Amino acid sequence: MVATNGQLSGVLIEDWLAQLRLKILSSAPNLIEIFDLYASEAKFGRNYIATELDKLAPNAEVLEVGAGSLILSTQLVREGFKLTALEPTGSGFSHFNQLREIVMHEAKLSGCMPNLIEVSAESLDISNHFDFAFSVNVMEHVNDIELTLIKVMQSIKAGGEYKFTCPNYVFPYEPHFNIPTVISKSFTEKIFSKRIYSCKNILDPQGLWDSINWITVPKLRSFAKKNSVISLKLRTDLFNEMINRTVGDEEFSKRRSPFIKRLLSLVIKLKVNRLVQHIPAIFQPVIDCSFIKSEQ
Repeated sequence: MVATNGQLSGVLIEDWLAQLRLKILSSAPNLIEIFDLYASEAKFGRNYIATELDKLAPNAEVLEVGAGSLILSTQLVREGFKLTALEPTGSGFSHFNQLREIVMHEAKLSGCMPNLIEVSAESLDISNHFDFAFSVNVMEHVNDIELTLIKVMQSIKAGGEYKFTCPNYVFPYEPHFNIPTVISKSFTEKIFSKRIYSCKNILDPQGLWDSINWITVPKLRSFAKKNSVISLKLRTDLFNEMINRTVGDEEFSKRRSPFIKRLLSLVIKLKVNRLVQHIPAIFQPVIDCSFIKSEQ
């Protein structure tokens, strides 16, 4: 039986997060802040793909590209999906190791361990297997955007979908470091290098900065045009949700600058936040898209 929130009755993500949090508190309390951050992201991710998951058949094959701490992947196994988690633990994310080990240990005890593939997305070598693939704030970190898309789409069955969200670097703002962007990544680095490499809220600022690939909507459109069996669908309503999340989600809000929080609070107060969905996708600060594989 499927609950109205898209999760199987009695298998809510909140229950799993509570169980994991107790484990973190007892075994590695130094990781609790990191856990709370990724728990918040897991809840957001579950909500982000809720509509698509509701359409899938029981025991559908699902791929999470860049599964990180495995919190969301393990939850989806709890819900009955055949989940494959792709996560190599790359640059900028060295702190994943300890947290992920704890999540994996708890998942094995609870019988909800996904199939873990510890290679990069560019090295994925599976064909026509998955009904649905997704990623949340991962595509801006892959080494090769086009090759990643080729490999993921190759792994999806005909009629399947790869849905993801990530920053859009056409928009002049870098959300990890809360800095404006100027022309290019290299030029932005020259101007803001001190702020980037002295960022105290990021465990590995050098690794994180190096991993950012400056993905844009035009790059995605270019890829879709070159691949006749793939269509691209772009949505423009996620920015409004991000605005509300910045104001209402404590963990997410911690990562935004005071200026951004004040600005977005004003936007909500003036009730103009819903108008942002009319901004063309190319100029949106976040990419929300789906690549769909032709039935042919």
